[in-house]
Amino acid sequence: MTRYAERLERISEGLRGRGVDVLALLPGANFTYCTGLRKSQTERPIILFLLATRRPALVVPALERGTIAAAIPFPADFYSYTDESGPTGAFRAAVRELRLARARIGVEPLGMRLLEWQGLACEAEGCAPEDVSDLLSSLRLTKDAGELDAMREAARITEVALATTVREVKPGRTEREVEAALYIALLRAGCEGFAFEAQVLSGPRGALQHVTASDRRIEAGDALIFDVGAAYRGYLADLTRTFALGHATNELRSLYEIVFQANAAARAAVAPGASAESVDRAARRVIEDAGYGEGFFHRTGHGLGLEIHEPPYIVAGNRLALRPGMTFTIEPGIYLSGRLGVRIEDDVVVTAAGCESLTTYPRELTVV
Repeated sequence: MTRYAERLERISEGLRGRGVDVLALLPGANFTYCTGLRKSQTERPIILFLLATRRPALVVPALERGTIAAAIPFPADFYSYTDESGPTGAFRAAVRELRLARARIGVEPLGMRLLEWQGLACEAEGCAPEDVSDLLSSLRLTKDAGELDAMREAARITEVALATTVREVKPGRTEREVEAALYIALLRAGCEGFAFEAQVLSGPRGALQHVTASDRRIEAGDALIFDVGAAYRGYLADLTRTFALGHATNELRSLYEIVFQANAAARAAVAPGASAESVDRAARRVIEDAGYGEGFFHRTGHGLGLEIHEPPYIVAGNRLALRPGMTFTIEPGIYLSGRLGVRIEDDVVVTAAGCESLTTYPRELTVV
């Protein structure tokens, strides 16, 4: 049985167990997981229907039918439409032949758009949506060998690009200029896309969360945070390293050592059967014991794979037992508002023996 046939069988079993008649997937991580195809949502609807009782079917634009049919790794039925006709007729045909009237239709609440749902509901009288996001998440929770190989390559590309970019950083360059050099390095290293919008943060801006590069000019003595990830075969890397430009202040060295130890403690806590929250606790204890608990205000990590944030979440209250094949980040940090921030992030996979770090970029403080 092929990888995708096995995945479809597991989904069918899950649907039957819940009494759900059909799963309707739009382009996104779960669509890729089921088909291997990386598609984007546009004004032209694409829907993959997975049924417990018959082979898959797709509603697709006519202009993409040939390429999708050639690439999809299993037999499927197609309902296509042209730009002139619009998708209504394809929805109607799919609803009739798949018998979706009064069906329980499994959907992803974060993925199903109003456009597609209205197209289905207008044709499938009495159909009802059913949230099956937990079923899909559970199937993707552990990675197989092929998935891990793709994640290792994404990590390798990311590390090559980071090393290349760091060598080019000089005082006076703006964060945005360094960010541009980082993207170029990622492409040259072989990435197939960017996992997320990279962060290049310097000096006091390193204490900010989820912001992007600015026109601030980097100064000697700044702490410099890079948060970056490559995509490869649909799988993602997520790496953060903190550097010192020119020289490291005593404060930076002190904070860095604490975060370095927290990162090491969390990686050491990863093992089959350990809870997700115990890994968070291991990192947090180091930072709290050093007196900087209030400066570490995010979870220790998040799952990683086809999405940049997916289960398992490494956070207090998550008692999920870790299993071999689970992949996630470990990214403790300390952030002092208006002064600086330090974060060290790695991507790891649970193994039978404990933990393998997919990222291997040096963790010691580097002065550039």
